[in-house]
Amino acid sequence: MRLDIISIFPEYFAPLDVSLIGKARERGTLDARVHQLRDWAHDVHKTVDDTPYGGGPGMVMKPEVWGEAIDAVIEGGSPTGVTGGGSPRLIVPTPSGRPFTQELAQELAAEPWLLFACGRYEGIDSRVMAEYGTRLRVDEISIGDYVLAGGEVATLVMVEAIGRLLPGVLGNAHSAVDDSFAPGAMRNLVEGPVFTKPPVWRGHEVPPVLLSGHHGKVARWRRDEALRRTVANRPELAAALDPETLDKHDRRLLEELSFRFQPEDMAN
Repeated sequence: MRLDIISIFPEYFAPLDVSLIGKARERGTLDARVHQLRDWAHDVHKTVDDTPYGGGPGMVMKPEVWGEAIDAVIEGGSPTGVTGGGSPRLIVPTPSGRPFTQELAQELAAEPWLLFACGRYEGIDSRVMAEYGTRLRVDEISIGDYVLAGGEVATLVMVEAIGRLLPGVLGNAHSAVDDSFAPGAMRNLVEGPVFTKPPVWRGHEVPPVLLSGHHGKVARWRRDEALRRTVANRPELAAALDPETLDKHDRRLLEELSFRFQPEDMAN
């Protein structure tokens, strides 16, 4: 996969050289390139923003600078294997975008080329997204219901979530399958507690079932704990569970936790 990132703070992306993402870059699994937006600003001050039309606080990033930057990255050549005209999928981090989820991370991990546009101030002139929406797939994406100073941190979050799903990046491919929010039997459940050696630490014992070697009981315990943690920490996810996917044991546990589905859910 190729990743291009445009930002006025390229130094934010030093973490791309470490851990799993850094190793993926070294192996060539991930071709990540960071570009300085100001390289396409032509005035002496390298200005990338201006006051908003209609008034109001803050500054808005200029469309002409972004247009030149995006055009230059695209015209720089598409990576091998890119189809559909050799164009990237444009990702714009913004608190007003669609939520970033594990499902979306998996969708983006299947793309050969992603281009991240990191806005600052009050954001990028909306005409940029309108312009490129006519010839690229453009996604405005939010990593949460809060506001950051810019799109760099959000891009790092997304790149790590996407990058770890690429073939060969994780040492154990099954790790991604067992993630919280991963599709499958545990969909909409957060991951339960995890343990390693020693079996007793400061008086705290590892649950005996995990030492039993009984794979069926271990799987049942993990699902129970995932249900418990989901109800406690993310009740909205628990409410979104499909009752048809729950077995009798699941239902009994949810009753013990005083969790009730809405009547319309139970009717389905």
